[in-house]
Amino acid sequence: MITRQRLAAGVCALLAALTAGIAFPAGAVADETAATAPKVELVLDVSGSMRAKDIDGGSRMAAAKQAFNEVLDATPEEVQLGIRTLGANYRGNDRKTGCKDTAQLYPVGTLDRTEAKTAVATLTPTGWTPIGPALLKAADDLDGGDGTRRIVLISDGEDTCQPLDPCEVAREIAAKGIGLTIDTLGLVPDAKTRDQLSCIAEATGGTYTSVQHKEELSDRVGQLVERAADPVVTPVAVDGAAACTSAPTLKSGLYTDREEFGQHRYYRVDVKPGQELRASVSISADREVNQDYGVLVRAVTVRGREIVRGEAAGNGRTDVISTGLRYPKAESDDENAAAETVCLQVSNSFSAASGVKTTPGMPVELTVDVVDAPDQAGDVASFGLGRGWWLLGALVLTGFLAGVLWGWISRWRVAVWRTN
Repeated sequence: MITRQRLAAGVCALLAALTAGIAFPAGAVADETAATAPKVELVLDVSGSMRAKDIDGGSRMAAAKQAFNEVLDATPEEVQLGIRTLGANYRGNDRKTGCKDTAQLYPVGTLDRTEAKTAVATLTPTGWTPIGPALLKAADDLDGGDGTRRIVLISDGEDTCQPLDPCEVAREIAAKGIGLTIDTLGLVPDAKTRDQLSCIAEATGGTYTSVQHKEELSDRVGQLVERAADPVVTPVAVDGAAACTSAPTLKSGLYTDREEFGQHRYYRVDVKPGQELRASVSISADREVNQDYGVLVRAVTVRGREIVRGEAAGNGRTDVISTGLRYPKAESDDENAAAETVCLQVSNSFSAASGVKTTPGMPVELTVDVVDAPDQAGDVASFGLGRGWWLLGALVLTGFLAGVLWGWISRWRVAVWRTN
């Protein structure tokens, strides 16, 4: 009896241990999934102007509610979604109070569609348009985790809480290097609203869309939410140096930085014999700049000798200007040959328009790729045919053999004919 009791107790202990062993990894996987899940926050303008009835015969607020309901139904399961409002609660005329009127209607997390729809249904156009404060709060709502983070801002008017310029707020968010993108949608926008929403989007690499109809709003918001679920490479924030000797060493990857007008930034890359360095740089003109500008990226030695360069020029009509370069490092007979330190120098010839702030610097995106260099082509050349000579030779030989065979058959047939 005692033996059976001990055996039963041992079995129970083993099952308990197995259960615990299974439970803890599952929890770890759940935590890891939550940390990398894409996050989206919809930021909706609920100011008094949203009462206007100019979208397919209905109010702007009604169009936004319909779009939200459709988007909530179609939101991918892996996306953590939240909703924040601006101008939804304060009805008074005190500007200071009105500019604090932003609240999280539904927290960012696993989506309960019924609860989120119920919250949206209660909204009524009310107050001011504090876009800048709402963006700052939305960035805090999305803080944490390594997954994609996206703010989708829907508004029908300019920010009414200056001097907190929402475009400057977007630049500050981009300067943090946290990989947060802001997409903006303007409901029946005027020129000033369009310019402001465009500036917000461009500052973070997002998009701006002008909306005139319900279907356009639903489709566009749905596309942006689904896009958050797509795998993307998040740029790594890096601080370039004023000289090569103090520059950070980069490996293959995507990086983001800020560069002031006319500034030079340096980055170091190690290239081994037999490898090829490929680098490209894009600088975004996220504010008004003077015409006629350029971007230059140079690969130089640690002593400053130029190896190769890439450059591009603009005339004031392009928001982003890009260029790149390639540098193959020759093979070495010495198997223990050390890698060469190559300095990438990124510079620009932008100049600020009158009254435009020069800080923070303009967004810079730098792509670095160090790969095995292509094999040397031993058949390059002869009249530009390269390996085509093999095909040409095969065709000539085939034609020759076919001609000999046909000639032999013809002579044989003639001989037979004469004999008969």
